[in-house]
Amino acid sequence: MIKPWNRFLLPAMLAVLLPGFGLSQISVEVNVPPPELPVYDQPPIPGDGYVWTPGYWAWSDDDQDYYWVPGTWVPAPQPEYLWTPGYWGAEGVVFLWHPGYWGPHVGFYGGVNYGYGYAGNGYEGGYWQGGRMYYNRSVNNINNVNITNVYNKTVVNNVTVNRISYNGGNGIRAQPTSEQIAAGRERHIEPTPLQRQHVDLARRDVSLRASQNQGRPPVAATPRPAAFSGAGVVPARQGGTFSVVRPNSAPKSAPASPRENPAQRENPAQRENRADRVPAPRPVQELEREPQRNQNQPRNEAPQAQPEPRREAPPPPRPSAPQPQAQAPHPNAPHPEHPPERDHEPR
Repeated sequence: MIKPWNRFLLPAMLAVLLPGFGLSQISVEVNVPPPELPVYDQPPIPGDGYVWTPGYWAWSDDDQDYYWVPGTWVPAPQPEYLWTPGYWGAEGVVFLWHPGYWGPHVGFYGGVNYGYGYAGNGYEGGYWQGGRMYYNRSVNNINNVNITNVYNKTVVNNVTVNRISYNGGNGIRAQPTSEQIAAGRERHIEPTPLQRQHVDLARRDVSLRASQNQGRPPVAATPRPAAFSGAGVVPARQGGTFSVVRPNSAPKSAPASPRENPAQRENPAQRENRADRVPAPRPVQELEREPQRNQNQPRNEAPQAQPEPRREAPPPPRPSAPQPQAQAPHPNAPHPEHPPERDHEPR
């Protein structure tokens, strides 16, 4: 007879040996809050050794949209390891995704109430003992007669029950406890290859996008990873509100309006430096004394701007020069019209 822990050995070895399944994670940053969590029923557990992983909203950069990753039962990568769900956290005006992981204890997952044992703090759906997983019937769908390691424990929620799917900002106000901080520093195992396949199929399913299902996915939970059809697949009974996502097609900087004065957008220091380089206009008296520019001067030299001459009031009219008065002819001068008198004429 094969020991129970032998079936967990292969997934754990694949997660460690294959380079594509390293522990590195890529941060996801979105400027739109994720939709609320839908309401759905949990499928029955398929067998012993499975751990419930709740559904969540993931983000696709290619589609610029949220898509629903259905909740599902996943074989634990090794005994004594539990699942800490990922969560969205508001950081200012953006939302960052904190990926989930496997570990000896359940860490902080934003205080989000995912249901079925994940009420926002820890996990009340089961525990490990002696290499076997014991399941709480009050929060899990345990209808398989082959599973006898079960118990009943009523879970009391001390927090406000809502379907908000992110922490911080206008979402859930929760901070990690000292135990959760310590759990976050323990040795972790990232999502298994089956979980990665599950997420990849959800991303490619158009019906699971929030813009298509309006926050109510047709496949809300599955009995096994990557099994989106067949017996045990359940749809959402109730959807949640969500924000309309628009693609980021706008340019980073809008062009200036044609009516806008570009000098208003300049740096004041630049305007001062530019003014220092432009010579001040010279007085009109200097311009009048300046000789005219040589006509043979090269044309590529930029002419200096000539200031407009100052308009002065016209001088008062000067009195006209006196006209020379006609002098009386000399008594002995001959008249031009009459010939001179002769001396022989009698006087």
